[in-house]
Amino acid sequence: MNSSLIQLLVLAGIAVFLILKLKSVLGTREGFEKPPAALEEAKPRSRKGFEVIDGGPDLDITDHVAAGTDSAKALVAMKAAEPSFSVGEFLGGARGAYEMIFMAFERGDLAQIKPFLAPDVYESFAEAVEAREAQGLTIETNFIGISELALQSAEFDSVAREGEIAVRFVAELHSVVRNKLGEVVEGSPTAIKRQRDVWTFARQMGASDPNWLLVATGD
Repeated sequence: MNSSLIQLLVLAGIAVFLILKLKSVLGTREGFEKPPAALEEAKPRSRKGFEVIDGGPDLDITDHVAAGTDSAKALVAMKAAEPSFSVGEFLGGARGAYEMIFMAFERGDLAQIKPFLAPDVYESFAEAVEAREAQGLTIETNFIGISELALQSAEFDSVAREGEIAVRFVAELHSVVRNKLGEVVEGSPTAIKRQRDVWTFARQMGASDPNWLLVATGD
């Protein structure tokens, strides 16, 4: 065996040794790998001044009232009495209830909404409808929608386990009041009227009946 062949064999052996050594350190790469820049971008970056703390504020509450206020504490107590209670879901239901109750009152059809009204609220609604009919007045209303809705205040009676939530509404509608002759005595069929109300809903937390009652109205 000549010297050239011996040198080639020695070099080949060194090359095999180096390849095995590199694989043991770097591992085997298969498939697609991100370039260094992409890998660097994919690393999570710490955000200065931001930290998630377990047991922090309940956003379902603090999205609607300021933390630490009496209303916030009342909502916390409601959730403790009924863990499935959600402020966001309640406000969504209040939006639908407002339109349903308001339009039923405008039409003078109180039978369908009586289950959702406290007795004294129902009586005041019924008296207003009777007075309107006695004067021969009719109302034509086209409900456009609710432009503003906000939780105004909340209270919780820990003894009765009753929660009360006041909601502020601003609705937009077309409304016309006509007399017996069909003449317009109030409103306009084309002008937009803004109706502002503060309605208070109440319910015993944890009760099997999921319905909230309208217990007070104001503006």
